[in-house]
Amino acid sequence: MPGRLRAVGKVNPLSRQVDALRGLLPGTPAHLAADFGVPAPAAALGITAASALLGRPAR
Repeated sequence: MPGRLRAVGKVNPLSRQVDALRGLLPGTPAHLAADFGVPAPAAALGITAASALLGRPAR
């Protein structure tokens, strides 16, 4: 894979989550701290952005 795509893949939360799930399988090498360290802030950022953009319901 070209270097640019490899760099994108390292910070892509979905690919990190897939790597974390693979690491939970017996006999596979795991880097769980890094694999959960990227998706967690991405999820927090997404939840924060969605909460800020979501308007309050009209009464």
